[in-house]
Amino acid sequence: MKPQMDDRKTPFVRLYRARFSTNAERVALALAYKGIEAESVWISYDDRSEVIRLSGQGLVPVIDDDGTVVADSTRILSYLEECYPDPPLFPTEAARRAQVDLFIDWFDRNWKRLPNDIEREMNADEPDRDRISALSTEMGAALDRFEAMLSEHDYLMGEFSAADCAAFPFLKYTRARDPEDDELFHQILDEHLQLGENHPRLAAWIERVDARPRV
Repeated sequence: MKPQMDDRKTPFVRLYRARFSTNAERVALALAYKGIEAESVWISYDDRSEVIRLSGQGLVPVIDDDGTVVADSTRILSYLEECYPDPPLFPTEAARRAQVDLFIDWFDRNWKRLPNDIEREMNADEPDRDRISALSTEMGAALDRFEAMLSEHDYLMGEFSAADCAAFPFLKYTRARDPEDDELFHQILDEHLQLGENHPRLAAWIERVDARPRV
């Protein structure tokens, strides 16, 4: 483990990222929140050689923190919290920390499975339209959960936290998609995530997080 921020000079990291990467945006939000200076190294999906050379795998984001290389967005969030704990992205109280960890795990293992399964169906030789419709309905129903989580707070778990960093880059597609963003996964989010009149808190949360800085 690296020494914590109080024992070091102003931190500086390199963030390897790709345009429109939802997982890289998670880290971009976290770095800005913690006030960590970062240099963005933009890669093309057609050439992942630099990321592979650095981390042994081809996915972004990857950070290089003075020689310490960390891949995977959720692992990076945990690493930043361990090495640069102030301001905190995770609650210090054990039970509340566990709640944030459980939410992120549920979001990645369960909620993200839905658009991923839709993408797999759409890429099949004979897509199962009924299954796509059922998955879409399940995605929409989950929006009610996020709305309920915001009934008493401005952010998902109370204060701004890693939970917001993890969910926002995906849920923002309920509002809009950049016309130049032609990734199928993001098109699926855009098409199948529709905010209704019964999601005013979620709409306000999206605006609130979108206004936050990123590196």
